Amino acid sequence: MSIIYMIDNLEIIYKKNKWEQVLKEVGNHDFYHTYDYHYLSKLSDEKPVLLKYSEDDKLICFPLLLRKINNTVFFDATSVYGYPGPVQKNISTNFNNSKFSKALQQYFIKENIISVFSRLNPYIDNQYNVLQNIGEVQNLGKVVNINLKLSLDKQYQAYSKTTKRYINKCRKHCNVIKSNSPEDIDKFIELYYSNMERVNAKKRYYFTKDYFLKFISSEAYKTDILFAVMKDTGEIISSALMVKSDNIVQYHLSGTKEAFLNLSPIRLLIDEMRIIASKENKTYFNLGGGLGNLEDGLFKFKSSFSNDFKPFKIWKFIANVDVYDTLVKENLSVNNKTNFFPLYRYDS
Repeated sequence: MSIIYMIDNLEIIYKKNKWEQVLKEVGNHDFYHTYDYHYLSKLSDEKPVLLKYSEDDKLICFPLLLRKINNTVFFDATSVYGYPGPVQKNISTNFNNSKFSKALQQYFIKENIISVFSRLNPYIDNQYNVLQNIGEVQNLGKVVNINLKLSLDKQYQAYSKTTKRYINKCRKHCNVIKSNSPEDIDKFIELYYSNMERVNAKKRYYFTKDYFLKFISSEAYKTDILFAVMKDTGEIISSALMVKSDNIVQYHLSGTKEAFLNLSPIRLLIDEMRIIASKENKTYFNLGGGLGNLEDGLFKFKSSFSNDFKPFKIWKFIANVDVYDTLVKENLSVNNKTNFFPLYRYDS
């Protein structure tokens, strides 16, 4: 791939200092957009890139992961896990994105990029206006937000009776400690791994200790690790990793000891984080959605904190239809009923 070049006001960025500089120029973004998170998230065959588009006083930045399509000269692009998508400055609802669309497609053609997929961020303004008429934006479900601009009392009033009851019980038995020190990361990892085993998570979610150490040491965003500690024994029974960037807080990863699941200490940690974040003048506290974007038990649990639901959307774009169709035909595992994208990467 080329190092750095321009196509019709589209600059291709790979280096950390430039990437971080551009995000500061844009302003509001989430930690999913940062260079550090992209380099922590990328697989061995993926290369992070930030596309920066300028037009008059308007600015669009779109982070992606480029990857080779095996046994071909072609590439495609995807997004990090989470809520990335494009960030922008001075883009309004009546933005004409035709020039941006042209520059984007020229870049994809030049670099033999066949298709592009990105998850979008419900808390970043005007992502749809940036991407309209370029491929397809699809609504997959809902995520739960705690509106931190409401008073603490009003936030709490939105809790279900069950969640209030669990939190009150937990506060009688537990203290909450906040830390992001390397010394405490082992305690978090132990709880997180046990949770992954309990839900039969795929291997890719078993992040290494080195991953977590790099994650919490990043200066591109702020990480708080909250621990629920039993008052009588000092035993750590639950932990959650929360990530803050600009005005957004993300409930990212967590784990609870199986013996204490009936106490539901994670509710206490979420409650504590929304208090901390409110005092820090954050705007959104994203709890995420259900497994596979379904309104399942996990979604029901999260929605017991708030009924402020935001749409979770993805973006799909085929840059070269002919090659895409050929690659799909060559994949003997393809099930035409699946919504998997890109379809040529479908593995039954």
